[in-house]
Amino acid sequence: MLQFMERLKIRSRIILSLIVILSVFSSCKDEEETTPPANNKPDPELAKNIAINNWIKAVMEEAYFWLEDMKTPIANTARPESYFESFLFKPTDRFSAIYPNYQELISSLSGVSTESGYEISLLRESESNENVIALITYVKKGSPAASNDLRRGDLISQINGSTMTLNNYQSLLRERSNQHSVTFRRPDEAGQFGAPQTVTLAAIQIEENPNFLDSIYVIDNQKIGYVVYHFFAPGVNNPTTNQMDTRYDAEMDEIFAKFKAENINQLIIDFRYNGGGYVSSAVNLASLIVPNFNSDKIFSKTKYNSFLSRFPTFQNIQTKFKEKSENIGNQLADGKIYILTSSRTASASELIINGLKPYLNVVIIGAKTTGKNVGSVALEDEDNPDNNYGLLPIVTKSFNSLDQSDYGDGFIPDEEISEFQFFPWRDFGDVRDPLLKSALDKITGTSTPGARLKLEDRIMIGSSLDSKIRSGVMLEDNSNFKNYREK
Repeated sequence: MLQFMERLKIRSRIILSLIVILSVFSSCKDEEETTPPANNKPDPELAKNIAINNWIKAVMEEAYFWLEDMKTPIANTARPESYFESFLFKPTDRFSAIYPNYQELISSLSGVSTESGYEISLLRESESNENVIALITYVKKGSPAASNDLRRGDLISQINGSTMTLNNYQSLLRERSNQHSVTFRRPDEAGQFGAPQTVTLAAIQIEENPNFLDSIYVIDNQKIGYVVYHFFAPGVNNPTTNQMDTRYDAEMDEIFAKFKAENINQLIIDFRYNGGGYVSSAVNLASLIVPNFNSDKIFSKTKYNSFLSRFPTFQNIQTKFKEKSENIGNQLADGKIYILTSSRTASASELIINGLKPYLNVVIIGAKTTGKNVGSVALEDEDNPDNNYGLLPIVTKSFNSLDQSDYGDGFIPDEEISEFQFFPWRDFGDVRDPLLKSALDKITGTSTPGARLKLEDRIMIGSSLDSKIRSGVMLEDNSNFKNYREK
């Protein structure tokens, strides 16, 4: 274990010898000259890049999951972003990432960002033109967007007075991180859009709570709990202490305590916009659901690369379910749960599906999920104060208690349905929402009321969620790595 720590520290200081090499005197000068010419002095920025890149190299050569398939890197004088990317085993590795600021990375993973508080899906307006429209997928509570009455399903056509097109929409979307205006139209009950309205939105620091909504429906003899959960985070990180609280996990516990007290016998979890996050919060949620708990019951197994797997710290890693007094697993009728998904349901959300499958009948409604059965750890260079970068390399692969990990291409839903097929969009919790309606229909064996108006077919371009750091992240506990280095 000392080997790993020493290699990282030694490689991060290779800069000392490289600077000497870069300081070679010009051969055309007199032999008595002892000061190198000014234009031969090492470039400070170049030296900084070399130090950072040597740290990146040390991390990747020890921790990267696809160690045998890792690419030969480019010159270590390159920008750290380019240097890191050059290692990656693409296209298999779609998820490893580098960020310029480790602290901002950790804050973003816990839902803290500067924005106006609305997420959007982007579509071509028509195949006959290059215009791009944005549909608001959800609005965050207490945000400037909420204060200005923006709603799920509103259609945005302009940002700061400019119509979005295929050529400019990406640059216009970046303007949303500052104060900006949006021009939008609201659909009526018939799905017809009203007159354009324009509002100006401030950009503020928002702490987004992933526990978006919880409801209980009583239909016939069924008591149905419904949870909308947008990402996995235990709480908010304190940048001063670098410690994360557990307020969001505690709130999820309270939701399930209410479900238990109300004797719900059915459960629907809405992961359609949940791109992942912390494995610890996935364990917390799964432990609230699994039936017949015992302390030996395995939620997931974690495997590392061929190098790390030589050491006991990284062998036979099993994550057990936690004992939770709020657990409702034994109340669930027929041992079933219903999970609502989209193409942006990823990583920690898929970990929940895979981890519960050996113990419950998991019914998936929606679209095929992203397909991410590998995880990361967030790493920083603690030895170099000039290195602010944070790394999220893929370092693990996850399996369930039956050693299954066959969802690299995504989970195929039991009922395939897309909210883009129906309009107007309904608020979360509205029984006319097509995904929720489908789950309720399956549970009750009846058809809940609510018309379905088909949305004109449009080409999907992307989503604002794609730019979120937490999108596609399954963040493992990095204590193994810290303990490994310390030893």
